[in-house]
Amino acid sequence: MIRAIAAFILSIWMAGATWAQDAVWVQVEAQPTLGQAQTRVRAYAGQFDNVAGFALGTRWYGIVLGPYAPANAEALLTTLRRSGQIPQDAFIADGGQFRQQFWPIGVGAQTTAQPLPEGTVITPVIAPDVTPGVTPDLTPNLTPDPVQIADETPAQARTSEATLTRPEREALQVMLRWAGFYDGPIDGAYGRGTRGSMEQWQVANNYPPTGILTTAQRAELLAAYNAVLDGLDLQLVRDDAAGIAMQLPTGAVQFARYDPPFVHYDAKGDIPAQVLLISQAGDQSRLFGLYEILQTLAIVPPEGPRARGDSSFELEGINDTIHSYTYAALENGQIKGFTLVWPAGDEERRTRLLANMTASFTRLDGVLDPGTAAPTEDQAIDLVSGLEVRKPRLSRSGFYIDAKGGVLTTTEAVDQCARISLDAAHDATVVLRDDNLGIAVLRPDAALSPISVAAFQTGVPRIMAEVAVGGYPYGEVLVTPSVTFGKLADIRGLNGEAEIKRLALTMQPGDAGGPVFDSGGAVLGMLLPRAPVDGQVLPPEVSFSVDSEAIIGALQGAGIGMTTTDTLAYMPPETLAVMAADVTVLVSCW
Repeated sequence: MIRAIAAFILSIWMAGATWAQDAVWVQVEAQPTLGQAQTRVRAYAGQFDNVAGFALGTRWYGIVLGPYAPANAEALLTTLRRSGQIPQDAFIADGGQFRQQFWPIGVGAQTTAQPLPEGTVITPVIAPDVTPGVTPDLTPNLTPDPVQIADETPAQARTSEATLTRPEREALQVMLRWAGFYDGPIDGAYGRGTRGSMEQWQVANNYPPTGILTTAQRAELLAAYNAVLDGLDLQLVRDDAAGIAMQLPTGAVQFARYDPPFVHYDAKGDIPAQVLLISQAGDQSRLFGLYEILQTLAIVPPEGPRARGDSSFELEGINDTIHSYTYAALENGQIKGFTLVWPAGDEERRTRLLANMTASFTRLDGVLDPGTAAPTEDQAIDLVSGLEVRKPRLSRSGFYIDAKGGVLTTTEAVDQCARISLDAAHDATVVLRDDNLGIAVLRPDAALSPISVAAFQTGVPRIMAEVAVGGYPYGEVLVTPSVTFGKLADIRGLNGEAEIKRLALTMQPGDAGGPVFDSGGAVLGMLLPRAPVDGQVLPPEVSFSVDSEAIIGALQGAGIGMTTTDTLAYMPPETLAVMAADVTVLVSCW
């Protein structure tokens, strides 16, 4: 129903032409959508000369004959009404509400009165109050009073109303509800409740309370309903490169660039809005891939409804800053759609704008050429087709400790997080937190089977032995963990803490929470974040880890199983690096 209602309220605001004062038009019809108007204007053009079509200030689309001198227009109106060639509610229009011309295509609008079609026979208009015995003057009055455009009678209004489709009738009920006069169901059935709401609206707007809205009254109600869109300058934009035509808020966004598969329209005024047109060749696999990629972008916050079918999807993302909506569909090997990004909190305007955009979305021939955009210096690893990838608030390292996907990490990685993820793909929940040791255990929300799990070393390591730390020093920039080699400087902390080991190893913030391996691949402990010690900033090669014995005690106390070993072994650095990659996990705080 949203599409139908939106189609009813589609509009284009453009500056109107300046009409000569001695030229008027015979308006024969008004249609609520451009498509309907184009169909009807072609029918009239096959029957009459001087047929034109204009977008109306009331946001409908008018079909007119002319322009003609006022007297000729009056006579032609009467003749065509009597012959049944035009509707009985056709009327004289002065062109004041005419905006963009949509017919004839490629021909400028006439602005001066045209002669009537050759051979046209005009039936004289006979005044109803002819004096008996006096022959009336049937000569047309060439200098009449200014033409007054009268509203419809109740009978004419009912006839006009009868031409509305059910979606259009439902749209009127929606607008009456919005105006505060209707609280019944949106069913398109004009019963006592709907008639009563129309009558109340008429009274409130100083019209006779007939309970039947005339064409002009419907247009006034529509204009008030659409007033929230004032200033957005909705325009029908056709992009042949992308093969898409649709209405865009050109008062809020403007074309920025092509960056396949997107056409970027960025904010140009005070409203921080953004529109993307989506266009690419592809199949279902590519459609599903696009669905997943879009959810990694900053313009699609993780909160919001999502729906994916076999050939289309919809995405909504909502946070305190933006509310975005994305639609894309696969047809005949072409994926096309759009994204609207709008400020959060401006819901009435966003909803109304989105309805117009959705209803007007039209697929044209062709898709965006992948080579349309050349590489630039603005490229970045955290951009996808010019769009910023959504980034976590903080990223640290962790490692698997059991076959169910339990992960040990630093408490720093789980502080003040709305959401925690493992390897940017699996949501997880904190099941243990020990602030004294600075460790936390995460459990994945869905079943997860790691390739390998850590084995904690219970034997006493040798001071100055080789150690290695698995971690993500640069967060999401690298897709696999790095291994940093160093030495075990001491089996105690600087102040003799038994639960702390001191390392001669240079670390990055993202390494914190990673496993510290001995030369045989057993875990000696977990790397702690760097922090000043007693107010002193230590040299960069001084790092610390939580001792494995302290970790084992905390896990056992919480009933969490783990694997241990007391074997002192050796493996080549290359083998150790491979093993570390299977155990180490990227922990992200969102």
